Amino acid sequence: MVVRCGPELVAPEGVEAQTCVLTQGGGVWARAYYRNATGEELRPVLSLMGPGGRTVELHCAPATDDEPGICETPRVPSPAVPRPATAVAEFVGAGPVDEAPLLLRAGSERAPDARG
Repeated sequence: MVVRCGPELVAPEGVEAQTCVLTQGGGVWARAYYRNATGEELRPVLSLMGPGGRTVELHCAPATDDEPGICETPRVPSPAVPRPATAVAEFVGAGPVDEAPLLLRAGSERAPDARG
């Protein structure tokens, strides 16, 4: 298995997160590790972006307490020739979707360019 993770980030509001892209056996998926120390409900959204504009987006279970959590997209087929895929997790606060504040955006490490 190949795992590429971005940095562990902490927002001033108390959200902590790290986002990774995992590949194994012809499949690729995204995983976000997070912790919500805000005391309020968060709405995490995890996106896996692959070549050709292909995207898988998952609305994770709301994060409501200070316990560490994991959110993971389904595995999708990965081409035989590896192409870069990236993942982004966004943590949005409470309130109407159009008005809810974005508290943290955490991205995976960029894959090396397949062209060398």
